[in-house]
Amino acid sequence: MTALSAQRVPGANDRVNIGLIGCGGRGRGVARSMREAPNVAYTAVADVYKPNGDQAREWAGADAKYFSDFRKLLELKDVDAVHIATPDHWHAIATVLACQAGKDVYVEKPVSLTIREGRVMVEAARKHNRIVQAGTQHRSAPHFQKIAEIIQRGDIGAVRFVRVWNYANHSLAAMQPRPDEPAPEGLDWDMYVGPSPKVPFNPFRFLGTYRYFWDYSGGYITDFGNHRLDTMQQIMGVTAPRTISASGGLYVVKDGRETPDFLSVTYEYDNFIATYEGSNLNGHGMGGRTPGHRYYNARGEWDQPNGIVFYGTDATIYAERIGWEIFPEPEAPAMAGRRGAAVPARKRAASVKRMWENVEEPTKAHCRNFVDCVRSRKTPNADIEIGHRGTSLALLGNIAMRTGLKLHWDAQREDFRDAPGASALLTRKYRKPYDWIKL
Repeated sequence: MTALSAQRVPGANDRVNIGLIGCGGRGRGVARSMREAPNVAYTAVADVYKPNGDQAREWAGADAKYFSDFRKLLELKDVDAVHIATPDHWHAIATVLACQAGKDVYVEKPVSLTIREGRVMVEAARKHNRIVQAGTQHRSAPHFQKIAEIIQRGDIGAVRFVRVWNYANHSLAAMQPRPDEPAPEGLDWDMYVGPSPKVPFNPFRFLGTYRYFWDYSGGYITDFGNHRLDTMQQIMGVTAPRTISASGGLYVVKDGRETPDFLSVTYEYDNFIATYEGSNLNGHGMGGRTPGHRYYNARGEWDQPNGIVFYGTDATIYAERIGWEIFPEPEAPAMAGRRGAAVPARKRAASVKRMWENVEEPTKAHCRNFVDCVRSRKTPNADIEIGHRGTSLALLGNIAMRTGLKLHWDAQREDFRDAPGASALLTRKYRKPYDWIKL
Protein backbone atom coordinates (compact mmCIF):
# COMPACT_ATOMS: atom_id res chain seq x y z
CA MET A 1 0.00 0.00 0.00
CA THR A 2 1.43 3.38 -0.94
CA ALA A 3 1.88 6.13 1.64
CA LEU A 4 -0.89 8.10 -0.04
CA SER A 5 -3.26 5.15 0.13
CA ALA A 6 -2.35 4.36 3.74
CA GLN A 7 -3.55 7.80 4.79
CA ARG A 8 -7.00 6.98 3.44
CA VAL A 9 -7.84 4.00 5.65
CA PRO A 10 -10.34 5.08 8.33
CA GLY A 11 -10.25 3.39 11.71
CA ALA A 12 -13.11 1.27 13.00
CA ASN A 13 -14.80 4.29 14.58
CA ASP A 14 -13.73 7.01 12.16
CA ARG A 15 -16.17 8.71 9.82
CA VAL A 16 -16.03 7.51 6.22
CA ASN A 17 -16.27 10.48 3.87
CA ILE A 18 -17.69 9.64 0.45
CA GLY A 19 -17.86 11.64 -2.77
CA LEU A 20 -20.77 11.05 -5.16
CA ILE A 21 -19.84 11.08 -8.85
CA GLY A 22 -23.05 11.11 -10.91
CA CYS A 23 -25.96 12.67 -9.04
CA GLY A 24 -29.02 11.39 -10.91
CA GLY A 25 -31.87 9.45 -9.38
CA ARG A 26 -29.95 6.19 -9.04
CA GLY A 27 -26.93 7.85 -7.49
CA ARG A 28 -28.96 9.78 -4.93
CA GLY A 29 -31.09 6.72 -4.15
CA VAL A 30 -28.18 4.42 -3.36
CA ALA A 31 -26.42 7.25 -1.51
CA ARG A 32 -29.35 7.36 0.91
CA SER A 33 -28.80 3.65 1.63
CA MET A 34 -25.05 4.17 1.92
CA ARG A 35 -25.48 6.95 4.46
CA GLU A 36 -27.52 4.64 6.71
CA ALA A 37 -24.30 2.77 7.50
CA PRO A 38 -22.78 4.01 10.79
CA ASN A 39 -20.70 7.19 10.67
CA VAL A 40 -20.86 7.85 6.91
CA ALA A 41 -21.06 11.28 5.28
CA TYR A 42 -21.23 12.50 1.70
CA THR A 43 -18.88 15.47 1.72
CA ALA A 44 -18.60 16.20 -2.03
CA VAL A 45 -20.63 15.67 -5.19
CA ALA A 46 -19.80 15.91 -8.89
CA ASP A 47 -22.02 16.01 -11.96
CA VAL A 48 -21.82 17.55 -15.42
CA TYR A 49 -25.49 18.60 -15.04
CA LYS A 50 -25.66 21.30 -12.37
CA PRO A 51 -29.36 20.84 -11.45
CA ASN A 52 -28.63 17.24 -10.42
CA GLY A 53 -25.49 18.30 -8.62
CA ASP A 54 -27.41 20.99 -6.74
CA GLN A 55 -30.03 18.46 -5.61
CA ALA A 56 -27.34 16.09 -4.36
CA ARG A 57 -25.48 18.86 -2.57
CA GLU A 58 -28.66 20.03 -0.85
CA TRP A 59 -29.28 16.47 0.32
CA ALA A 60 -25.68 15.90 1.43
CA GLY A 61 -25.53 19.07 3.53
CA ALA A 62 -24.42 22.67 3.44
CA ASP A 63 -20.73 21.78 3.86
CA ALA A 64 -20.68 19.44 0.83
CA LYS A 65 -18.65 20.68 -2.13
CA TYR A 66 -19.92 20.58 -5.73
CA PHE A 67 -17.79 20.08 -8.85
CA SER A 68 -18.75 19.83 -12.51
CA ASP A 69 -15.49 17.91 -13.20
CA PHE A 70 -15.15 14.86 -10.95
CA ARG A 71 -11.34 15.03 -11.12
CA LYS A 72 -11.50 18.02 -8.79
CA LEU A 73 -13.41 15.88 -6.29
CA LEU A 74 -10.66 13.24 -6.46
CA GLU A 75 -8.13 15.87 -5.31
CA LEU A 76 -9.87 16.28 -1.93
CA LYS A 77 -7.67 14.74 0.76
CA ASP A 78 -10.54 14.21 3.21
CA VAL A 79 -12.56 12.02 0.80
CA ASP A 80 -11.97 8.35 1.61
CA ALA A 81 -14.11 6.73 -1.08
CA VAL A 82 -16.18 7.58 -4.12
CA HIS A 83 -19.56 6.32 -5.23
CA ILE A 84 -19.75 6.26 -9.04
CA ALA A 85 -23.25 6.44 -10.52
CA THR A 86 -22.58 8.08 -13.88
CA PRO A 87 -23.88 6.68 -17.18
CA ASP A 88 -22.07 3.45 -18.01
CA HIS A 89 -19.54 4.90 -20.47
CA TRP A 90 -17.81 6.84 -17.66
CA HIS A 91 -17.55 3.99 -15.11
CA ALA A 92 -14.12 2.70 -16.12
CA ILE A 93 -12.37 6.05 -16.41
CA ALA A 94 -13.77 7.35 -13.11
CA THR A 95 -12.89 4.12 -11.28
CA VAL A 96 -9.31 3.94 -12.52
CA LEU A 97 -8.64 7.62 -11.75
CA ALA A 98 -10.16 7.16 -8.29
CA CYS A 99 -7.90 4.19 -7.58
CA GLN A 100 -4.89 6.20 -8.73
CA ALA A 101 -5.95 8.98 -6.33
CA GLY A 102 -6.01 6.54 -3.41
CA LYS A 103 -9.81 6.35 -3.11
CA ASP A 104 -11.89 3.25 -2.52
CA VAL A 105 -14.75 2.83 -4.99
CA TYR A 106 -18.36 1.73 -5.11
CA VAL A 107 -19.22 1.60 -8.83
CA GLU A 108 -22.67 0.91 -10.20
CA LYS A 109 -23.27 -1.91 -12.62
CA PRO A 110 -22.52 -2.52 -15.38
CA VAL A 111 -19.01 -1.82 -14.19
CA SER A 112 -17.83 -1.03 -17.73
CA LEU A 113 -18.96 -0.39 -21.28
CA THR A 114 -16.50 -2.95 -22.70
CA ILE A 115 -14.81 -6.10 -21.45
CA ARG A 116 -11.32 -4.65 -21.86
CA GLU A 117 -12.29 -1.69 -19.66
CA GLY A 118 -13.41 -4.08 -16.93
CA ARG A 119 -10.05 -5.83 -16.87
CA VAL A 120 -8.25 -2.46 -16.63
CA MET A 121 -10.44 -1.60 -13.63
CA VAL A 122 -9.44 -4.85 -11.89
CA GLU A 123 -5.78 -4.14 -12.60
CA ALA A 124 -6.06 -0.60 -11.17
CA ALA A 125 -7.73 -1.83 -7.99
CA ARG A 126 -4.99 -4.40 -7.42
CA LYS A 127 -2.11 -2.07 -8.29
CA HIS A 128 -3.29 0.63 -5.90
CA ASN A 129 -4.62 -1.71 -3.18
CA ARG A 130 -8.12 -0.28 -3.34
CA ILE A 131 -11.45 -1.66 -2.15
CA VAL A 132 -13.70 -1.66 -5.23
CA GLN A 133 -17.25 -2.90 -4.84
CA ALA A 134 -19.54 -3.42 -7.85
CA GLY A 135 -23.15 -2.33 -7.36
CA THR A 136 -24.54 -5.84 -7.87
CA GLN A 137 -26.38 -5.98 -4.57
CA HIS A 138 -27.55 -9.58 -5.06
CA ARG A 139 -24.08 -10.56 -3.78
CA SER A 140 -25.10 -9.30 -0.34
CA ALA A 141 -28.40 -11.22 -0.29
CA PRO A 142 -28.16 -14.29 2.03
CA HIS A 143 -30.94 -16.18 0.23
CA PHE A 144 -28.87 -16.42 -2.96
CA GLN A 145 -26.01 -17.90 -0.94
CA LYS A 146 -28.49 -20.40 0.54
CA ILE A 147 -29.74 -21.36 -2.93
CA ALA A 148 -26.15 -21.84 -4.11
CA GLU A 149 -25.52 -24.28 -1.26
CA ILE A 150 -28.74 -26.21 -2.02
CA ILE A 151 -27.96 -26.56 -5.71
CA GLN A 152 -24.25 -27.29 -5.38
CA ARG A 153 -25.00 -30.01 -2.78
CA GLY A 154 -27.30 -31.64 -5.32
CA ASP A 155 -30.44 -31.27 -3.18
CA ILE A 156 -32.69 -30.67 -6.20
CA GLY A 157 -30.88 -33.13 -8.43
CA ALA A 158 -28.77 -32.30 -11.45
CA VAL A 159 -29.35 -28.79 -12.85
CA ARG A 160 -28.62 -28.70 -16.55
CA PHE A 161 -30.77 -25.73 -17.60
CA VAL A 162 -31.13 -22.25 -16.09
CA ARG A 163 -33.41 -19.53 -17.35
CA VAL A 164 -32.92 -15.79 -16.68
CA TRP A 165 -35.36 -13.10 -17.75
CA ASN A 166 -36.17 -9.38 -17.57
CA TYR A 167 -39.49 -8.16 -18.94
CA ALA A 168 -40.96 -4.65 -19.03
CA ASN A 169 -43.69 -2.91 -21.01
CA HIS A 170 -42.38 0.51 -21.91
CA SER A 171 -44.85 3.12 -23.15
CA LEU A 172 -44.98 3.20 -26.93
CA ALA A 173 -46.43 6.69 -26.76
CA ALA A 174 -43.12 7.95 -25.39
CA MET A 175 -41.06 6.10 -27.99
CA GLN A 176 -41.02 8.65 -30.77
CA PRO A 177 -38.01 10.09 -32.63
CA ARG A 178 -36.77 13.33 -31.10
CA PRO A 179 -34.91 16.09 -32.95
CA ASP A 180 -31.57 17.47 -31.83
CA GLU A 181 -31.80 20.68 -29.81
CA PRO A 182 -29.59 22.99 -27.71
CA ALA A 183 -28.31 21.45 -24.50
CA PRO A 184 -30.21 22.56 -21.39
CA GLU A 185 -28.76 25.24 -19.14
CA GLY A 186 -26.28 23.90 -16.64
CA LEU A 187 -25.20 20.88 -18.71
CA ASP A 188 -21.65 20.35 -19.97
CA TRP A 189 -22.74 18.23 -22.93
CA ASP A 190 -19.23 17.71 -24.28
CA MET A 191 -18.07 16.18 -21.01
CA TYR A 192 -21.28 14.15 -20.68
CA VAL A 193 -20.48 12.53 -24.05
CA GLY A 194 -16.87 12.36 -22.87
CA PRO A 195 -14.89 9.45 -24.36
CA SER A 196 -17.72 8.48 -26.74
CA PRO A 197 -18.11 9.93 -30.27
CA LYS A 198 -19.14 13.58 -30.35
CA VAL A 199 -22.79 14.16 -31.32
CA PRO A 200 -25.26 17.06 -30.99
CA PHE A 201 -27.41 17.16 -27.86
CA ASN A 202 -30.53 15.04 -28.09
CA PRO A 203 -32.81 14.48 -25.07
CA PHE A 204 -33.08 10.81 -26.03
CA ARG A 205 -29.35 10.42 -25.30
CA PHE A 206 -29.65 12.02 -21.89
CA LEU A 207 -31.34 11.26 -18.58
CA GLY A 208 -33.53 8.16 -18.41
CA THR A 209 -33.03 6.95 -21.98
CA TYR A 210 -29.27 6.99 -22.60
CA ARG A 211 -29.25 3.17 -22.33
CA TYR A 212 -30.82 3.00 -25.79
CA PHE A 213 -27.43 3.83 -27.40
CA TRP A 214 -24.28 1.72 -27.70
CA ASP A 215 -22.11 4.80 -27.07
CA TYR A 216 -23.26 4.94 -23.44
CA SER A 217 -24.66 1.54 -22.48
CA GLY A 218 -25.43 -2.04 -23.45
CA GLY A 219 -29.19 -1.76 -23.07
CA TYR A 220 -31.51 -3.85 -20.92
CA ILE A 221 -29.18 -6.85 -20.55
CA THR A 222 -26.35 -4.78 -19.01
CA ASP A 223 -28.82 -2.88 -16.83
CA PHE A 224 -31.29 -5.37 -15.31
CA GLY A 225 -29.76 -8.52 -16.80
CA ASN A 226 -26.34 -7.92 -15.26
CA HIS A 227 -27.71 -8.61 -11.76
CA ARG A 228 -29.39 -11.89 -12.60
CA LEU A 229 -26.69 -13.23 -14.90
CA ASP A 230 -24.11 -12.63 -12.18
CA THR A 231 -26.37 -14.37 -9.65
CA MET A 232 -26.81 -17.32 -12.01
CA GLN A 233 -23.03 -17.75 -12.15
CA GLN A 234 -22.72 -17.36 -8.36
CA ILE A 235 -25.33 -20.05 -7.69
CA MET A 236 -24.00 -22.45 -10.31
CA GLY A 237 -20.40 -21.97 -9.16
CA VAL A 238 -19.03 -20.84 -12.53
CA THR A 239 -17.25 -17.74 -13.83
CA ALA A 240 -17.55 -17.79 -17.63
CA PRO A 241 -19.31 -19.65 -20.47
CA ARG A 242 -17.69 -21.63 -23.27
CA THR A 243 -19.94 -20.43 -26.09
CA ILE A 244 -22.46 -17.63 -26.61
CA SER A 245 -25.12 -17.19 -29.29
CA ALA A 246 -27.93 -14.66 -29.50
CA SER A 247 -30.81 -13.25 -31.51
CA GLY A 248 -32.55 -9.93 -31.10
CA GLY A 249 -33.14 -6.50 -32.49
CA LEU A 250 -35.56 -3.64 -32.91
CA TYR A 251 -38.69 -5.45 -33.99
CA VAL A 252 -41.27 -2.87 -32.91
CA VAL A 253 -39.71 0.39 -31.76
CA LYS A 254 -38.44 2.72 -34.50
CA ASP A 255 -37.51 5.83 -32.53
CA GLY A 256 -33.79 6.06 -33.31
CA ARG A 257 -32.55 3.84 -30.51
CA GLU A 258 -29.87 1.20 -31.11
CA THR A 259 -30.08 -1.35 -28.29
CA PRO A 260 -32.68 -4.11 -28.86
CA ASP A 261 -36.28 -4.19 -27.71
CA PHE A 262 -36.15 -8.02 -27.68
CA LEU A 263 -33.09 -10.17 -26.98
CA SER A 264 -32.51 -13.88 -26.44
CA VAL A 265 -29.07 -15.25 -25.50
CA THR A 266 -27.86 -18.82 -24.96
CA TYR A 267 -24.77 -19.46 -22.84
CA GLU A 268 -23.14 -22.92 -22.85
CA TYR A 269 -21.07 -23.99 -19.84
CA ASP A 270 -19.25 -27.27 -19.27
CA ASN A 271 -22.28 -29.09 -17.83
CA PHE A 272 -25.33 -26.87 -18.29
CA ILE A 273 -27.01 -24.30 -20.53
CA ALA A 274 -28.34 -20.91 -19.45
CA THR A 275 -30.61 -18.61 -21.43
CA TYR A 276 -31.39 -14.92 -21.06
CA GLU A 277 -34.56 -13.24 -22.29
CA GLY A 278 -35.04 -9.47 -22.39
CA SER A 279 -38.24 -7.73 -23.45
CA ASN A 280 -39.07 -4.02 -23.41
CA LEU A 281 -42.59 -4.42 -24.79
CA ASN A 282 -44.25 -7.05 -22.58
CA GLY A 283 -44.01 -7.15 -18.82
CA HIS A 284 -45.52 -10.55 -17.99
CA GLY A 285 -42.33 -12.59 -17.76
CA MET A 286 -42.97 -16.19 -16.76
CA GLY A 287 -44.12 -18.42 -13.96
CA GLY A 288 -47.24 -18.55 -11.83
CA ARG A 289 -47.96 -16.84 -8.55
CA THR A 290 -48.01 -18.15 -4.99
CA PRO A 291 -50.73 -16.41 -2.93
CA GLY A 292 -49.20 -14.03 -0.41
CA HIS A 293 -45.72 -14.14 -1.96
CA ARG A 294 -44.18 -10.82 -3.08
CA TYR A 295 -42.46 -10.53 -6.48
CA TYR A 296 -39.86 -7.91 -7.43
CA ASN A 297 -41.21 -5.08 -9.61
CA ALA A 298 -44.50 -6.93 -10.23
CA ARG A 299 -47.36 -4.59 -11.15
CA GLY A 300 -50.24 -6.84 -12.11
CA GLU A 301 -51.99 -9.86 -10.68
CA TRP A 302 -49.99 -12.54 -12.50
CA ASP A 303 -46.75 -11.08 -13.88
CA GLN A 304 -43.22 -12.06 -12.84
CA PRO A 305 -41.17 -9.49 -14.74
CA ASN A 306 -37.72 -10.55 -13.46
CA GLY A 307 -36.28 -13.83 -12.31
CA ILE A 308 -33.98 -16.83 -12.46
CA VAL A 309 -35.16 -20.45 -12.64
CA PHE A 310 -32.98 -23.47 -11.89
CA TYR A 311 -34.44 -26.67 -13.34
CA GLY A 312 -33.24 -29.69 -11.36
CA THR A 313 -34.19 -33.33 -11.91
CA ASP A 314 -35.94 -33.39 -8.51
CA ALA A 315 -37.21 -29.81 -8.15
CA THR A 316 -37.29 -26.32 -9.62
CA ILE A 317 -36.17 -23.17 -7.84
CA TYR A 318 -37.48 -19.73 -8.77
CA ALA A 319 -35.35 -16.92 -7.36
CA GLU A 320 -35.48 -13.15 -7.33
CA ARG A 321 -34.15 -10.20 -5.37
CA ILE A 322 -36.79 -10.31 -2.65
CA GLY A 323 -37.70 -13.99 -2.51
CA TRP A 324 -37.47 -17.58 -3.72
CA GLU A 325 -39.65 -20.67 -4.17
CA ILE A 326 -39.13 -24.43 -4.53
CA PHE A 327 -41.45 -26.58 -6.64
CA PRO A 328 -40.77 -30.35 -6.24
CA GLU A 329 -41.14 -32.52 -9.32
CA PRO A 330 -44.40 -34.51 -9.16
CA GLU A 331 -44.33 -38.18 -8.32
CA ALA A 332 -45.14 -40.58 -11.13
CA PRO A 333 -46.16 -44.26 -11.07
CA ALA A 334 -44.15 -47.01 -12.69
CA MET A 335 -45.18 -47.70 -16.27
CA ALA A 336 -44.27 -49.86 -19.22
CA GLY A 337 -41.75 -48.33 -21.53
CA ARG A 338 -40.98 -48.97 -25.18
CA ARG A 339 -40.05 -52.54 -26.15
CA GLY A 340 -41.23 -53.80 -22.79
CA ALA A 341 -38.66 -51.90 -20.70
CA ALA A 342 -40.13 -50.76 -17.38
CA VAL A 343 -40.01 -47.08 -16.41
CA PRO A 344 -39.56 -46.95 -12.63
CA ALA A 345 -41.75 -44.78 -10.47
CA ARG A 346 -40.55 -41.32 -9.69
CA LYS A 347 -40.41 -40.75 -5.94
CA ARG A 348 -40.22 -37.26 -4.54
CA ALA A 349 -36.78 -36.58 -3.02
CA ALA A 350 -37.03 -36.59 0.77
CA SER A 351 -34.92 -33.42 1.01
CA VAL A 352 -37.18 -31.40 -1.31
CA LYS A 353 -40.31 -29.73 -0.02
CA ARG A 354 -42.56 -27.07 -1.44
CA MET A 355 -41.64 -23.77 0.16
CA TRP A 356 -41.35 -20.06 -0.42
CA GLU A 357 -39.74 -17.14 1.38
CA ASN A 358 -39.66 -13.37 1.05
CA VAL A 359 -36.57 -11.46 2.14
CA GLU A 360 -35.35 -7.89 2.51
CA GLU A 361 -34.18 -5.99 -0.56
CA PRO A 362 -30.34 -6.16 -0.27
CA THR A 363 -29.16 -2.67 -1.32
CA LYS A 364 -28.71 -1.42 2.26
CA ALA A 365 -26.79 -4.56 3.21
CA HIS A 366 -24.57 -4.17 0.13
CA CYS A 367 -23.76 -0.57 0.98
CA ARG A 368 -23.02 -1.53 4.58
CA ASN A 369 -20.66 -4.26 3.33
CA PHE A 370 -18.75 -1.67 1.28
CA VAL A 371 -18.37 0.70 4.23
CA ASP A 372 -17.28 -2.15 6.52
CA CYS A 373 -14.62 -3.17 3.99
CA VAL A 374 -13.35 0.40 3.62
CA ARG A 375 -12.61 0.23 7.35
CA SER A 376 -11.44 -3.38 7.63
CA ARG A 377 -9.71 -3.71 4.21
CA LYS A 378 -11.42 -7.06 3.70
CA THR A 379 -12.56 -8.12 0.22
CA PRO A 380 -16.12 -6.91 -0.42
CA ASN A 381 -18.99 -9.21 -1.42
CA ALA A 382 -18.95 -7.95 -5.02
CA ASP A 383 -15.25 -7.33 -5.52
CA ILE A 384 -14.41 -5.72 -8.86
CA GLU A 385 -13.25 -9.08 -10.28
CA ILE A 386 -16.73 -10.49 -9.61
CA GLY A 387 -18.31 -7.34 -11.00
CA HIS A 388 -16.17 -7.54 -14.11
CA ARG A 389 -17.13 -11.16 -14.81
CA GLY A 390 -20.83 -10.48 -14.29
CA THR A 391 -20.77 -7.46 -16.60
CA SER A 392 -18.72 -9.43 -19.14
CA LEU A 393 -21.47 -12.04 -19.37
CA ALA A 394 -24.01 -9.39 -20.36
CA LEU A 395 -21.59 -7.76 -22.82
CA LEU A 396 -20.87 -11.15 -24.43
CA GLY A 397 -24.58 -11.53 -25.13
CA ASN A 398 -24.64 -8.19 -26.92
CA ILE A 399 -21.56 -9.02 -28.98
CA ALA A 400 -23.09 -12.34 -30.07
CA MET A 401 -26.28 -10.56 -31.15
CA ARG A 402 -24.44 -7.78 -32.98
CA THR A 403 -22.20 -10.18 -34.92
CA GLY A 404 -24.77 -12.94 -35.49
CA LEU A 405 -22.11 -15.52 -34.65
CA LYS A 406 -21.88 -18.43 -32.26
CA LEU A 407 -18.86 -17.25 -30.30
CA HIS A 408 -16.30 -19.45 -28.54
CA TRP A 409 -14.93 -17.68 -25.48
CA ASP A 410 -11.45 -18.12 -24.05
CA ALA A 411 -11.94 -16.87 -20.50
CA GLN A 412 -8.23 -17.02 -19.68
CA ARG A 413 -7.29 -14.66 -22.52
CA GLU A 414 -10.62 -12.81 -22.42
CA ASP A 415 -10.91 -13.07 -26.17
CA PHE A 416 -12.81 -15.07 -28.77
CA ARG A 417 -11.42 -17.89 -30.81
CA ASP A 418 -11.20 -17.09 -34.52
CA ALA A 419 -13.71 -14.20 -34.51
CA PRO A 420 -11.81 -10.96 -35.22
CA GLY A 421 -15.01 -8.99 -35.83
CA ALA A 422 -16.27 -9.94 -32.38
CA SER A 423 -12.87 -9.30 -30.80
CA ALA A 424 -12.98 -5.73 -32.10
CA LEU A 425 -16.04 -5.14 -29.88
CA LEU A 426 -14.14 -6.08 -26.71
CA THR A 427 -12.71 -2.56 -26.46
CA ARG A 428 -13.27 0.95 -27.78
CA LYS A 429 -11.24 4.01 -28.73
CA TYR A 430 -11.59 7.02 -26.44
CA ARG A 431 -12.32 10.43 -27.93
CA LYS A 432 -9.72 13.08 -27.15
CA PRO A 433 -9.29 14.86 -24.78
CA TYR A 434 -11.08 12.27 -22.61
CA ASP A 435 -8.54 9.48 -23.18
CA TRP A 436 -7.50 9.71 -19.53
CA ILE A 437 -6.73 6.01 -19.07
CA LYS A 438 -5.04 3.46 -21.33
CA LEU A 439 -6.81 0.33 -22.56
